[in-house]
Amino acid sequence: MVRIKICGITRPEDGAEAAKLGADAIGLVFYDKSPRNVSIAQARAVIAALPPFVTVVALFVNPAREWVEQVLAGCAIDALQFHGEECAEFCRAFGRPYLKAVRVKPGVDLRQLAAAYPDARGLLTDAFVEGAHGGTGATFDWTLLPENLPLPLILSGGLDEQNIVEAVRRVRPAAVDVSSGVEMAKGIKDAARMAAFISGARHGSV
Repeated sequence: MVRIKICGITRPEDGAEAAKLGADAIGLVFYDKSPRNVSIAQARAVIAALPPFVTVVALFVNPAREWVEQVLAGCAIDALQFHGEECAEFCRAFGRPYLKAVRVKPGVDLRQLAAAYPDARGLLTDAFVEGAHGGTGATFDWTLLPENLPLPLILSGGLDEQNIVEAVRRVRPAAVDVSSGVEMAKGIKDAARMAAFISGARHGSV
């Protein structure tokens, strides 16, 4: 069964609703250029509203080591997600499981990239949009994804309740990750869209 992460949570009620609807994980963005950026205090409030066994993922883009350490000291974070040009040595330096994001476009060797991060828990594939590091709502050509990646594949990029069934059936990812595709406004999740997305992901994986 495909695992589901709802990313870009900014409000406790959205995190609680995502968990209630069946999300396996929620994502908190610690990147000040993102409209879904949260403070440590905001993150703590979201985490406090979650039930047990929901994984909390902290997302960073080319962060200073001190910032990651500050977030980890201030919040109960289960895993890290890196969306910049961070090397494997940096990603593994914090003693947490980590995911490495890659923006997919023709010519990007995903097998080679996955091999460069051998201890990552997964390779998160997102759409390449010049100057952006995710959360754009853009899709990419799924045929660019090779079979038999050496890491679990997490599919992201432009997913929503309209395309999630097809995405899961065609790509057969280990997990899916959605942010803008289940929102009513940037950083504000829509409960009905989250419900439809989660239902679609489950339906597509059977």
